Amino acid sequence: MKRLLAVGVTLLTLAAVFAVAQPGFGKLYYDGRIVRTIVPPAANPQMGKDNLYVVMGGATGQLAVAAVAPGDREYHGGKWAFHEVTWNTSPYLLTSEAEVLAAESAGDVTVTRLPGNDFKCPIQP
Repeated sequence: MKRLLAVGVTLLTLAAVFAVAQPGFGKLYYDGRIVRTIVPPAANPQMGKDNLYVVMGGATGQLAVAAVAPGDREYHGGKWAFHEVTWNTSPYLLTSEAEVLAAESAGDVTVTRLPGNDFKCPIQP
C-alpha cells in the first residue's frame, strides 16, 4: 500500500512538472535550446543519474532544464535526478545547467535534490 501511494505521489509530481513547464508540454531546455521528450515519464524513485532542474514559478517560457542529452558521455537514457529550483529573487529565464548553478551561486535560487521524485523519460535533442 505504501509503495502504491509513493508511486501515485511521484506520478502526480511528474504531471505537475510538465504542467508547470507550459508552454511546451513534453519539452525542456538543454544547453540553451529546447528539446523534446519522446515517451511519457515513468516513476523511478531514488534511481536518478542525470540532473534535471524543475524551476518553480519561473519567468514566462520557463521549462525544466536538463543537464545532459543523448550524445553526452554522461547521459544515462533520461534517468532524471530531480532537483527543485525555487526563487529567492524576481525570476528570469534559465536555459542550461550552467545558468541554474550560476543563479544558485549568486543566491538567486535555491536548488533542492528530491530523490523520491526521480523518473525516467528519454529526450530527443
